[in-house]
Amino acid sequence: MSAVRRPRVGHIQFLNCLPIYWGLMRSGALIDVDLHKDSPDRLSDSLVRGDLDIGPISLVEYLRNADDLLLLPDLAVGSDGPVLSVNIVSQVPLTELDQTRVALGSTSRTSVLLAQMLLQDRYGVRPDYFTCPPDLTSMLLDAQAGVLIGDVALRALFEAPRRGLAVTDLGQAWREWTGLPMVFAVWAVRRDFAAAHPGLVKDVHEAFLRSRDLCLTELDDVATAAARWEPFDATTLASYFRVLDFSLGGRQVNGLREFARRAAALGHVPALPTDGPEFMPL
Repeated sequence: MSAVRRPRVGHIQFLNCLPIYWGLMRSGALIDVDLHKDSPDRLSDSLVRGDLDIGPISLVEYLRNADDLLLLPDLAVGSDGPVLSVNIVSQVPLTELDQTRVALGSTSRTSVLLAQMLLQDRYGVRPDYFTCPPDLTSMLLDAQAGVLIGDVALRALFEAPRRGLAVTDLGQAWREWTGLPMVFAVWAVRRDFAAAHPGLVKDVHEAFLRSRDLCLTELDDVATAAARWEPFDATTLASYFRVLDFSLGGRQVNGLREFARRAAALGHVPALPTDGPEFMPL
């Protein structure tokens, strides 16, 4: 009888998921999975296509493909306030962006939709959007503002003041708008894989939870190690890691549902069932 292959598992190759990877490395769990590192948009596409079995997926893409996916409990990437690495960087106040060009970074889907909803419903503006690679300098050559996520957004946060640019933290903006946490990405498993291999899914889920919990006790060590290779010092990275929320409890699920409700009302995603989202039973 042939051996069962290792689960194909996605991993976001941004600093915001380094603590999770650190925990997997420290616990030895990496040998039990076939790990695929990539940007959020590509990982989302891979999971939807079936090229991955389990992995992080942008909230928007989960909502668009919920019929094929189950959420893994208590695991996400989000914030309950500032997130630092999901930003609108603007040359003018946001209220002055009506009918101007705004660049949307191509690696993000949830964040660019959040930015569009905020600009339309909270700031009352309807810019002319276009998608492009996430490079701030190039973006602002052709636009009055740009939406960035991940490492480039974190760098822009520190570069913006000396360039005379304004930064709006989208995690904080959502919190002020709704009073709820923002969930940017969730971990999901394909329903067909979950039905065929529930034990393997349980093992991967437990490995991620152990990794998450381990990294939260060692964040200063994670930051010190990462600072050797990143353009940020250890103190900055430790502060960044501590604002991130890798949980998906009741409060976070309420934030997810509220985002889904607003996005569905605008026609961007299908509406969640009243008892949704649906979790993998573990």
